[in-house]
Amino acid sequence: MVRIMIRAVAIDVDDTLCMTEEASFILENEVLTAMGRPPMPRSLHLQTWGEPLLQAMPKRSPGLDLDRFGPLFHDAMTRHVSDGLLDVIPPENLHALDELLAEGFRLMLLTSRTGPEIRHMLEPDHALSSRITAAYHRDNTRFGKPDPRAFDELLSQAGLAPPECVYVGDSPGDALAAGGAGVAFIACLQSGVRRLSDFDPRYVTASISAFPEVVPTIKTLPGYGG
Repeated sequence: MVRIMIRAVAIDVDDTLCMTEEASFILENEVLTAMGRPPMPRSLHLQTWGEPLLQAMPKRSPGLDLDRFGPLFHDAMTRHVSDGLLDVIPPENLHALDELLAEGFRLMLLTSRTGPEIRHMLEPDHALSSRITAAYHRDNTRFGKPDPRAFDELLSQAGLAPPECVYVGDSPGDALAAGGAGVAFIACLQSGVRRLSDFDPRYVTASISAFPEVVPTIKTLPGYGG
């Protein structure tokens, strides 16, 4: 019998590769305030965290003019990124990516963000440019998480069978998508937004308390080649 080996690691962005829930909460409320709208409570942001931004915002601010919100959000996000307030990848996480590369794994991103929301992280001068081989988001995939078909383009374009890939994410929807696609899932609990009990255990292969633990954890999985 041929043993299937893990060849690639796909990684979620928000609250996995970098901690973003609180930073996003502050950013979104800044835009709402600029629009003359009341800020949302943190509890509401947490309840809808993980949903695509423009799908979640009508729940976070009922009656919101999305056509006006979108450009204002983009401008504010660009400023927050430039000021180091958003999408900061800690050095230890970059080191973990380097360790995965040294193990021979291909690294890819799979996020619920849109193309414009992730574009700055894919620029040639970004720390990810030499580490990530591809990025999949709402604008270049036909389906989004938690639909298992969110992995269709990633697997087909990389020439991977589902057991040859591991996905690292932070939400039950991430687990559902991965599990449904036949991809092993590692739950990253670093943000504290979710607990392991929030996940369907059928879809969780392993869990980690901080992203750098992904390296030794993958080495414990059956498909690790060592």
